[in-house]
Amino acid sequence: MKSEEIRNRWLKFFENGNSLKLTHSVVPSASLILNDPNLLLVNAGMVPFKPYFLGEMAAPYRRATSVQKCVRTLDIDEVGKTTRHASFFQMCGNFSFGDYFKEGAIELAWELLTKPQSEGGYGFEESKLWVTVYLDDDEAADIWHKKIGVPKEKIQRRGMADNFWSMGVPGPCGPCSEIYFDRGAKYGKEGGPIADEDRYLEIWNLVFMQNVRGEGAGKAGYPILGELPAKNIDTGLGLERTAALLQGVENIYEIDTTAHILKKVSEISGVKYGAGEKDDVALRVVADHARTATMLIGDGVIPGNEGRGYVLRRMMRRTIRNMRLLGAEDRNTKDLITASIEAMGPQYPELVSDQERISKIAVAEEEAFLATLKSGTLIFDQARNSVASSGGKVISGEDVFKLHDTYGFPYDLTLEMASEHGLSIDGDGFKRLMKEQRERAKADAKAKKTSHTDLSEYRKIADAAKRLEFVGYENFSAEAKVVGVLVAGKSEKSASVGNEVEIILDRTPFYAEGGGQLADGGLITTGDGAVIEIDDVQSPIPGLFVHRGRVRDGEITHGASALAEIDHERRVGISRAHTATHMVHKAFREILGETATQAGSENAPGRFRFDFPSAGAVPTSVLDEVEMRVNVLLAQDLEVSAAEMSIADAKAIGAMALFGEKYGERVRVVSVGEWAKELCGGTHVSRSGQLGVIKLLSESSIGAGVRRVEALVGVDAFSFLAREHVILNSLTELIKGSRVEELPERISKLLAKMKEMEKDFRATKLASVQGQLAEVLKKVEKIGTLTFLAHHFKEELSADELRVLALDAKARNANSVVVFSSELDGRVQLVSAVDEGARKFGAKAGVIAKLASQLLGGGGGGKDDFAQGGGIEVAKVGEAIFAIKESLGKL
Repeated sequence: MKSEEIRNRWLKFFENGNSLKLTHSVVPSASLILNDPNLLLVNAGMVPFKPYFLGEMAAPYRRATSVQKCVRTLDIDEVGKTTRHASFFQMCGNFSFGDYFKEGAIELAWELLTKPQSEGGYGFEESKLWVTVYLDDDEAADIWHKKIGVPKEKIQRRGMADNFWSMGVPGPCGPCSEIYFDRGAKYGKEGGPIADEDRYLEIWNLVFMQNVRGEGAGKAGYPILGELPAKNIDTGLGLERTAALLQGVENIYEIDTTAHILKKVSEISGVKYGAGEKDDVALRVVADHARTATMLIGDGVIPGNEGRGYVLRRMMRRTIRNMRLLGAEDRNTKDLITASIEAMGPQYPELVSDQERISKIAVAEEEAFLATLKSGTLIFDQARNSVASSGGKVISGEDVFKLHDTYGFPYDLTLEMASEHGLSIDGDGFKRLMKEQRERAKADAKAKKTSHTDLSEYRKIADAAKRLEFVGYENFSAEAKVVGVLVAGKSEKSASVGNEVEIILDRTPFYAEGGGQLADGGLITTGDGAVIEIDDVQSPIPGLFVHRGRVRDGEITHGASALAEIDHERRVGISRAHTATHMVHKAFREILGETATQAGSENAPGRFRFDFPSAGAVPTSVLDEVEMRVNVLLAQDLEVSAAEMSIADAKAIGAMALFGEKYGERVRVVSVGEWAKELCGGTHVSRSGQLGVIKLLSESSIGAGVRRVEALVGVDAFSFLAREHVILNSLTELIKGSRVEELPERISKLLAKMKEMEKDFRATKLASVQGQLAEVLKKVEKIGTLTFLAHHFKEELSADELRVLALDAKARNANSVVVFSSELDGRVQLVSAVDEGARKFGAKAGVIAKLASQLLGGGGGGKDDFAQGGGIEVAKVGEAIFAIKESLGKL
């Protein structure tokens, strides 16, 4: 049974194909990126439903089912080494929110697993199935035995570490029951799952959320505080593991989807799978990571150095390097992406329509890494050889840091390469150097805004307030009640003058930062004289607006009546920028194609930036066309409107959804006329004409495969254009007789003429200095067998000019060592030339230049016959010459 068929049978069974007549709403897989501050990537089937289980949002259905794509990042290094680990997997789940409970969940699972394949089930033999239950869960054990008929000897009990589930934080939890398949005697000993989990393979886990847990660590170190008023069900069946059993293959790498990619890897590399364990590991790494990278890019992740971007970059680099270990050194990422989409496309058709964009991003990352790999591998080999020659086993933290910081070589890759050569690395030394670098760098201003790792205080306030309302689309001010006051992250009854505070109101006009839009600023005042200046607003959990600022006057108290007023001018400026971003996004997609999808943005008062995937720089002609297209539409003064509708209706009218954003069943669609429609929760102007004008300032790279456009809008754009107009007028006055359109050509000619004059001037100056060389040669002195000449020229000479003079002087004497210097643009330029005779006595130009440069506060080096350097310490030239003479005297 193919993976696609397993998936389809699951959804059909729960939608309306089970004998219990328990229909479930089919929920499409959520993006791998969710708006959860505690989660890098979706790693379990229940994650998209987490707000419903936590009570943060009311579930829009009582029963649901999904096949959720997931990525596991904790054990990336183990992927490929065994056939059990994979970074990407799909979790089939069925969920009940206060509806059916244990009996229903158990009956549904047993029916789907054991129903004959001819009748729409999976057709597992009942005699090969075992179950486990929580130690004290007599209710579940009785259902399995009395209702389902599982023999008592095939029902095994386990403690909290194995059969009790929680999210790791105080909140919902409960016992679970797992279903195992007995693969037979050749896989291990008898005795059920508690005896051998290689032989007995877990295929389905049923979680019965019935309790509330308290604070505590580990899998069992927390108290159970009581029972939930409404009990929920969360189950998960691993699609790939089930496919391996139903397809009769040994492991998840041999199922239809993964095997297709594995076959392509073998075809490209010429290495047959199964011929040798070392090659098999590399083949599995490539097959797994290529698919995961495809899924991540498909959901909007861009390769980067932090967070999700780094997970993707690390996987892609492991893929590329393992292909090279297999002997495939040509560029082949595009072929691997194609194979991955062929394998996963039937289940996720959006991958097929998005193939061009996915390939462009992946290929751009490949190009960037191949350059890194070439330079980094050379440095790594030098470090490795140095360690080996000294009989050591550890590559120093300094070398690892140099590879990371200078050559962009990932720490994990250095660790992996060292391990392959039987070496380890000084991880502590590397971390120390990284820490020192971070301490030297400027503190990240965004850290304060996004540090919502402990959400318990916010949840308590939201639960107590019941109803929190945003009224900022229609209002710039609102009367409200203070329902939360926090100081240093803790709830307080009040806060006084000078306190940095977080205020929660039951209704607010303040927009919280999100979707690329900066937060509103403004004031919160109370009737008894408190004034709080608000400079930031965040939404750490859905529906909760946290106003951050400082108490300027009076005392803010919990329960007080307040007036919330946003900074009108700031809001209007931000709204102009946000509408402009939508319009620029649409124009880019029209001109560059559908692959120019927004990958990030920032909307600030009067300015905005827009990030999008592109394999290379965008031509100026395209930028001009985008700018003209948008400005023409501004002049048409199109209506900008917002409407709430179902996600299905939004897609039906062609509204654009953004990668990485989380959408519910009801969405808000912002339309600019009939031209641009986009799902958006931000604030906007009411007509496009209110933007005035937009001006694209720059286009640049911010990472492999990602470009950034920065722009101005409204008064800021007009002011910029006005300044440019003044500059152009000044230039036309300076260059007499020129019209504005003639300026580029006239300036180009002037620059060419100046360059020629500069060339003639330097040639004349060099000839003049060469005429002085006979006088300079009189300063020659003997240092042992060496003929040494040092001179600091008063003329401003470049390193190239000094080189000409030094080589000439070197040829005038035997065993010659020449050191010439000059000051240019506030720095010392220094060259060293050593003839063959002097080199035989141990003199080396590179050593001389390096020694001098260190004393001059700079750097230098080169070959034995010629080298150059310099530094900023002009006054230390004499000291440097003395040091050189002293070192030569020791030869």
